[in-house]
Amino acid sequence: MKSSTIRVALFPLLAVAGCGRSGFHSPAIDLLGSYFPAWMICMVAGLGLTLIARLLLIWLKLAGCLRPAAIVYPCLMTVFTLAVWLAFFKN
Repeated sequence: MKSSTIRVALFPLLAVAGCGRSGFHSPAIDLLGSYFPAWMICMVAGLGLTLIARLLLIWLKLAGCLRPAAIVYPCLMTVFTLAVWLAFFKN
């Protein structure tokens, strides 16, 4: 067999090698008796922080300097979402 064929055959084994590690759990939060994935809460918090940042930028008259807005605001939401995740859910 060629080495590239062996690599392709072994890739699925390497890709799932960490799935059986003990000590890891799905990050979920008990909210009103129901478990919600933590990433949903982080995305909602990221969206809220992005809206607050947008209002602050409009108030400071800096929103016009951020172009293209279709790229800036999703990137800002991603940064806020990941920051909330790191601040509250890192293990």
